[in-house]
Amino acid sequence: MISRLSSVVAFVISVSSVVAIGCSSTRPAVQSGDDAGEFLPPLDRRVNPFEVLDADGDSYAHPFLGGFNIPRPQFLDIDDDGIADLFVQENTDQVMFFENTGTAGEPAFTWRTDKYMDLDVGEWYRFADVDMDGDFDLLTEQPYSHLRFYANTGTPREPRFELVADTLRDVDGKPIFSDRQNIPNVTDIDCDGLPDLFIGRLTGTVMRYEAVEAEIDQAPVFKLITERFEEIEIIAQFGQPGQMNRPPVPNIPNGSNLHGANSMAFADIDGDGDQDLFWGDFFEPGLLRIENTGSCSTPMLRGEPQPFPPPDPLISSGFNAPTFGDVDGDGDLDLLVGVLGGAFNPNRTVHAPLYFYVQLPDSEFHLRSRNYLDQIDVGSESFPALADLDGDGDLDLLVGNKISSNDSQSAVLTHFENTGTVSSPRFAIRDSLDMHPSYHYAPAIADLDDDGLADMLVGTWNDEVAYYRNTGAGFEMVDQSFVDLTRGSHTTPALVDIDGDGDLDLFIGETSGTINFYRNVGSRRDPAFELVSDEYLDIDVGRRSVPVFLDVDGDGDFDLIVGSEANGLVLFRNTGSTADPKFDEEGSFTDMIPILAAPAFGDLDGDGAVDLLVGGLGGGLTFFSGTQQDPR
Repeated sequence: MISRLSSVVAFVISVSSVVAIGCSSTRPAVQSGDDAGEFLPPLDRRVNPFEVLDADGDSYAHPFLGGFNIPRPQFLDIDDDGIADLFVQENTDQVMFFENTGTAGEPAFTWRTDKYMDLDVGEWYRFADVDMDGDFDLLTEQPYSHLRFYANTGTPREPRFELVADTLRDVDGKPIFSDRQNIPNVTDIDCDGLPDLFIGRLTGTVMRYEAVEAEIDQAPVFKLITERFEEIEIIAQFGQPGQMNRPPVPNIPNGSNLHGANSMAFADIDGDGDQDLFWGDFFEPGLLRIENTGSCSTPMLRGEPQPFPPPDPLISSGFNAPTFGDVDGDGDLDLLVGVLGGAFNPNRTVHAPLYFYVQLPDSEFHLRSRNYLDQIDVGSESFPALADLDGDGDLDLLVGNKISSNDSQSAVLTHFENTGTVSSPRFAIRDSLDMHPSYHYAPAIADLDDDGLADMLVGTWNDEVAYYRNTGAGFEMVDQSFVDLTRGSHTTPALVDIDGDGDLDLFIGETSGTINFYRNVGSRRDPAFELVSDEYLDIDVGRRSVPVFLDVDGDGDFDLIVGSEANGLVLFRNTGSTADPKFDEEGSFTDMIPILAAPAFGDLDGDGAVDLLVGGLGGGLTFFSGTQQDPR
């Protein structure tokens, strides 16, 4: 599972570890980037570079996939090999592709890319045979709220997508509108050989268009058939008699008629030759089925929406996006649902938002997983730190998050112990660390009291940085407000001896994207941080700065890499000296770097090359393997 990252950033390390416990460690030499001079080695994105065990002791299949908060899945056989592949959209303009490398009876989804064929898809995508030539075309969002059409000009086995129309239009030449939050669908609902386009509206109704022209590799022209398909109107009626048991919604009175952003799918779930409609929306905690009681040529969907699947209907945080496919090759359709999170506390589901149901021979659906494509996922806004926490010579992993899925009053700091070796890591999840209640834990690890143990500073959502001392038996709070910002929030500390005087100084990123610098006017054993500047050297990466120090060019001084909300990782090269640093912006690295990028560096496999972990909005981790290079 390797993807070559050729135009972003590469790192090479000449010593065994990036993390300096104390101040006497040799500085790692790392080479980097597009504009970083003559050293341009590749950095490889790897989803499964080594084993990581979950809380049950089972291996994650895709440990470093990056996390899901709002996954929009679709099953389809994109390469015409007879088994269903899987696409998932988590981020704007990116569709991940998982090839089914297994068999019809034993599927195995292998990650291939974060951005399938480099296609821009806006906020949603839908593969369908729109021009009716026997292969899958692609509809996507054209910002904002229109429909873009890519024709498959290749073959069913070797697809190739070509942008044919920025905006699909009706017979009158008017652009077809779809609310940006909604995910349309395409099917031939009346079996007349022409594709029908269905668009859910924020009013809870469904518009139906039918193609009047569908020439191969050309943009179809659609005619509006009705603005109220089958008179469907999906309305959540909280607290009303006869309604399914829905959880209460804050600030919404009982009896309110609600509807919202939606997703739909069509599938012949009962094998009667016609297609039923499945619906999820923002104010619907479950998945609704409207049965087609007509026929293939004369559809009829007039019945009451029923919770699906029986006998134990899905209940989540709302806005459920379904897709069907025969994943296990037994001749019936299985169900995968992306939980996008609606009106029912989405924090509950962001750590496991991909529900898989298998249909058994008795036609009942059974929930097999809430974390399909299982991976490290701490919920939202992950923040990693690497350090040898137990003194066994290898790097362990801490991952902070925004907020717990079980406790709305605090974030969680999760410990992954390295139970492998320096050259062959193997991580196993352990109990979360006992922390003071707050949000957005951002750990930084270093030996602050010169006792040989890794201590910890922890940034949070407010303006404080807390200090925890390593007692040898665990971390013990020293001061919850060890450092307070003069302004800003979302503190992200970094410890480094920036002036070469033998003790650790402190840099803190924060919401505005600038950097705070505190010089250590104490000692190696008793640090005291004094503010020098809350806009250090006028560095500004936009929003949510996360500073990390590394010797990128091997010249013996520390360079600065800053994670950001939307600008990836930004490199500032130190053109000064060890005692008198000066940082010049070198460039930014954005390809495959998540939103709210939080980087951590370390030689995880002991090969002498520094590797990169990046946390981000999705709550997972993205891993990049470094490559040892000849430093000539």
